[in-house]
Amino acid sequence: MKLQEIIDKFAIGLSAMCAIHCLAVPVLLILLPSAAALGLGNEQFHFWMLVAVLPSSLLALFLGCKKHKRYRLLMLGGAGLVLLSAAVLLGENVIGEAGEKVLTLLGSFFVIVGHWFNFRLCNTKIDEHCPCPSEQR
Repeated sequence: MKLQEIIDKFAIGLSAMCAIHCLAVPVLLILLPSAAALGLGNEQFHFWMLVAVLPSSLLALFLGCKKHKRYRLLMLGGAGLVLLSAAVLLGENVIGEAGEKVLTLLGSFFVIVGHWFNFRLCNTKIDEHCPCPSEQR
């Protein structure tokens, strides 16, 4: 398996974890109030997830774009990273809990979609109509 494939899968997993965290933690806290002691809603979780998502996403998307030349995917993933970064930087205090969730969910969605298409394009078979000029024919 290639480095780009591994990193794409890793970034998809991290972005999905961000989205699941945003959706599941409020439900978990309502169903199990004692779970509040675990600190699952802590802002540090978002910060450290962003620290992991940013470099892995940028690396995988750059490697993929270098191969398949579809720079729209880099812009799509980049938009998701900007939204995730905005959610962390602005935080609940500035944009409110709902705003933070919306930015995180939208950002995660864009990152996941960007990586999904990046992964698929990098694993397509080369033929005479392939837009992948970096590959040997």
